[in-house]
Amino acid sequence: MRIPAKLKQGDEIRVIAPSRSASILSEEGIQQAKERLEDLGFTVTFGRHIFESDRQNSSSIEQRVEDIHNAFQDEKVKGILTAIGGFNSNELLPYLDYELISRNPKVFCGYSDITAIGTAISTMCGFVTYSGPHFSSFQMDQAQDYQTEYFRRCFMQEEEYLVAPSPIWSDDAWYLDQENRKFEEASWKVYQEGKATGKVYGGNVCTLNLLQGTEYMPDLENTILFVEDDELVIPEMFARDLTSLLQAAGTIKGLVIGRFQKKSKVSEEQLLFILDKHPLLKSIPVLYDVDFGHTQPIFTFPIGGEVEIDAVEKKIRMLQF
Repeated sequence: MRIPAKLKQGDEIRVIAPSRSASILSEEGIQQAKERLEDLGFTVTFGRHIFESDRQNSSSIEQRVEDIHNAFQDEKVKGILTAIGGFNSNELLPYLDYELISRNPKVFCGYSDITAIGTAISTMCGFVTYSGPHFSSFQMDQAQDYQTEYFRRCFMQEEEYLVAPSPIWSDDAWYLDQENRKFEEASWKVYQEGKATGKVYGGNVCTLNLLQGTEYMPDLENTILFVEDDELVIPEMFARDLTSLLQAAGTIKGLVIGRFQKKSKVSEEQLLFILDKHPLLKSIPVLYDVDFGHTQPIFTFPIGGEVEIDAVEKKIRMLQF
């Protein structure tokens, strides 16, 4: 799996909207996110169609595909950030020019619904993409240091590194109220002890499952899975989505589960009940309540890269990213 060139100060980052339109973002928020990326030394530009919006708060397949192709073939653009998530990035998959994208490997980052398009690009083009902050994520004030630090490490350094747990987490609507946030103590938790090294795939579990039966689904055999879901999920839905993914994979080396939002009702008791159903998960390392997904803050991880997980010392090391 190829690794895109690392970013450096002065590089141009292109913001695109392959899922939900950037029109739902406020002018103030856009400016704040842009300035925060500029403070890291980047130049920020925007895709031509990212503010187009239809009745489902997105834009046409043609417009979204055009912005993706333009971002990958523009030699000045070194990194691509998605504006925000949504529901429909998988609509684009049959219409992407994977030969064009493969000839122009570069950093591509987002999470949630972006799991579909990031995974498809890695599968079809043979280079690593990334599950990490959207452009809109850089609007966030509190807990931004953790998110930015691991964004920077993943994209701006060559040396492997350890990801440390965030000491705090939040599930509030920070984009509505930046001032009155509520944080709780955070820690990663172990379901099954052990250590494993391998290729990593994952992201939003229900979105990844949309790729099953298509050419865009990677071979998950003997990989390490990172999975999470948002506030719309309920325990029964997560249980069947996880089961489907485990059946598709066959055998995996490890499982890492992102922290759940409170509205999902996937409590620790419910999660342990779900995990207890699977004999496989009693023989491989499994971590949960880890800092990625739809709570804040999050770290960035490589889709198709290589990681080492330690479900004894509660550590994750990025090896090839």
